[in-house]
Amino acid sequence: TFPTPTILFILFKQLDRIIIHQQVELLEAILGTETSSKYEIKNHLGQRVYFAVEENDCFDRNLCSPIRSFTIRIADNTGREVITVNRPLRCNSCWFPCFLQELEVQSPPGTIAGYVVQNWDPFLPKFTIQNESKEDVLKIIGPYATCGCFEDVDFEVKALNEMSTIGKISKYWSGFVNNVFTNTANFGIQVPVDLDVRIKAVMIGACFLIDLMFFENSLDGL
Repeated sequence: TFPTPTILFILFKQLDRIIIHQQVELLEAILGTETSSKYEIKNHLGQRVYFAVEENDCFDRNLCSPIRSFTIRIADNTGREVITVNRPLRCNSCWFPCFLQELEVQSPPGTIAGYVVQNWDPFLPKFTIQNESKEDVLKIIGPYATCGCFEDVDFEVKALNEMSTIGKISKYWSGFVNNVFTNTANFGIQVPVDLDVRIKAVMIGACFLIDLMFFENSLDGL
């Protein structure tokens, strides 16, 4: 049986909407220097249920920025780590269907919960959500253009046949001043409430990957 942490099960079981808010880094906002990303993960009421911190080195953050490797450690409000997200350094080009992005999610740390695997497509951002056995579970399909032009950008969560939409990962546009001068990320994840808690954890990893691949160096919708 899968050793799901009690705190993860309790908090995730009834969640169908997860909000991820990047913390403002003053040094990064003023100097334009990449610092380790920090996030608050909240429920639909805006209550923080987790806190996430990115781990890597200065070289990765500033020279490899959107394709950088990282480990993101997600802890509950008591400081207990409940989810670990690992991303290796891979190339990022729609023209070369090799070394595409792959991300591993562990929950609890040390136990695989699932994977996010980029699928090659010349036009659309596409990903597959896999379980701990690398069996395909869901698809994520983004828009042709990730520039939202003053509106939210939605990546649809679909069944494996890509016909029915069951949820979405949304990049929220929160205004010119906030985005240009702080470059913070605000995302929402909507999934069925009865989705496996392990897959909900993997969806958070997918959100982090989408943020870095498509919004790290953008003006977030401008």
